[in-house]
Amino acid sequence: MSRTTVPPVATFGPARLTAGFSEFGRLDLLAHEEVHGEVDWLSIDGLIKLTEGMQLKGKGGAGFPFARKVQAVLDSARRQALAPVVVVNATEGEPASWKDKVLLTRAPHLILDGAAMVAYALDADEIVIGVADDGIGEASLAAALAERQMPVPTGIVTVPHRFISGEGGALVKGINGEAHIPPGVKKRASDSGVAGMPTLLSNAETYAQIAIGARLGPYEYAAVGTEDEPGTIMLTVTGAANRPAVVECPAGTPLADILRLCEVPDGPGVLTGGYHGRWISAESAAKVLISRKGLALVNGTLGAGIMIPLGEDTCPLGEVAQVVQYLAGESAGQCGPCRLGLPALARSVDLIVAGTAAADVVRAAAGEVRGRGACSHPDGTARFATSALEVFAEDLAAHATRDGCGRRVKGVLGLPTSPETVSSRLSVDWSLCDGHGLCAHVVPEFIRLDGNGFPAFPPTPVPTWLEAGARKAVRMCPALALRLTGPK
Repeated sequence: MSRTTVPPVATFGPARLTAGFSEFGRLDLLAHEEVHGEVDWLSIDGLIKLTEGMQLKGKGGAGFPFARKVQAVLDSARRQALAPVVVVNATEGEPASWKDKVLLTRAPHLILDGAAMVAYALDADEIVIGVADDGIGEASLAAALAERQMPVPTGIVTVPHRFISGEGGALVKGINGEAHIPPGVKKRASDSGVAGMPTLLSNAETYAQIAIGARLGPYEYAAVGTEDEPGTIMLTVTGAANRPAVVECPAGTPLADILRLCEVPDGPGVLTGGYHGRWISAESAAKVLISRKGLALVNGTLGAGIMIPLGEDTCPLGEVAQVVQYLAGESAGQCGPCRLGLPALARSVDLIVAGTAAADVVRAAAGEVRGRGACSHPDGTARFATSALEVFAEDLAAHATRDGCGRRVKGVLGLPTSPETVSSRLSVDWSLCDGHGLCAHVVPEFIRLDGNGFPAFPPTPVPTWLEAGARKAVRMCPALALRLTGPK
């Protein structure tokens, strides 16, 4: 699927967030009010009571209770005598996710309704909406803002369409005019976020769910879904699906029903939750119910609502290796677990694909980064890699005992493939290389020396934060044997 083409939308059960899509396509303000009706403003107590009754948790991946987040911002604002800021995270930096872009392009007023209600209840000074610079959704959002009056000044901020740009701390830094990377130390936005003000930051779908819940009330909102997780869920289903789609369904819907709706063929497993999620087996996918609790029972995760099934015609471990390589290159490179640990993890996964290392090498590399990063990126990457070892045990054995599994890597996990997003790669002209070893001293994070003193590095893209070092290594190679290909 092209990164610039929003996938089709489907519903399984009642349409709430996606109501009106089949009739109107994109809902302008008139269509939005015709489909959803008007919404009443809420006091801060009313907002907290509503979102507690909805049992609303953030839809961006972390799943933090929204009412508790509101209370933390309220307490901080009162303690510091400062007006809060409301931030909508609509960046959706993960290439495999499309649900927020669907809402931006087709139901922008639901997002704006929710943000406006929260800002009014908190007596906020400002609303800031973060979107990616990929050109998807920004124009629709701007048009929606031009159609209506918001209760406070509302602006749009674009951030680079990178995996880590949507991390909460990275988004706040970007809004503040700093580098779009997570802060070196973990900070609570509720205490000090945009411009140092108490900041309520949540995902675009979360605000849209508030707009739905405010119209329905908590009891009618809970008419679908589960007791622990009422309401509907937005899922992005791609991978091996013959009909990839963004699907709205009630929580508790069998995953098997969604996979059939999207015409997914038989395969060895499903990635749940996205690139920071977990793999589950085909057997688990056949019985699991879509909810945080249901997926946890089979060692899966809902995450940001991403479901990527694999077909039988691709190499599972090769697919995993590609994503780990991508994640290693997407790190901020500002702490050891990312700067050194993730390239090592990518290298270890490459080795098991090549059949030259055991699974314990991957587990050891994952253990070196787990729990040690400045943000959740190392933990999420380690979780993704290690969960694959259990689910694809048969494939792992095939790579260890034979010349691979015999299947090529089709690249179905949604990685960017356009020329402008392909990172640089190193290569060596072995007819020239004399094993001077200087390159390994210039960029030791990526290049090592093998037992014979010759350079060795994974066939992975050079992380963006190491490209300057790689170029320097190329320039300093005495034999002119090292090459760097790709974007300048």
